[in-house]
Amino acid sequence: MEPVLVLSPAALRLAGILMLAFVTIETGGMYLVKVVRGRAPATDFQVSFARAGHAHAGVLVLLGLVAAILTDATTLAGAWSTIARSGIPVAAILMPAGFFLSSMGTDVHEPNRD
Repeated sequence: MEPVLVLSPAALRLAGILMLAFVTIETGGMYLVKVVRGRAPATDFQVSFARAGHAHAGVLVLLGLVAAILTDATTLAGAWSTIARSGIPVAAILMPAGFFLSSMGTDVHEPNRD
């Protein structure tokens, strides 16, 4: 008889949220395709930061999904379990946000400081 992996409600909830996050990343990717094809105005700097932001978001969301599953395989409980399960998904929001926010604006050629 093979063991059955049963995820905790917290892991299932986070997995659902992360799967929805993939949809938003893909939607933003459609805009990125417009930019790369020259159908939306952007500087080379903005294109490179948009690519980096979407790449980091996609990879970190996928890694967060794996971490949510693997956290259930540990003996962590309470706040430690929550921290372990949510650390990577939080990074999946903050890191790409840094790329996107630092390249916002018209005719931007270097990271803004605002």
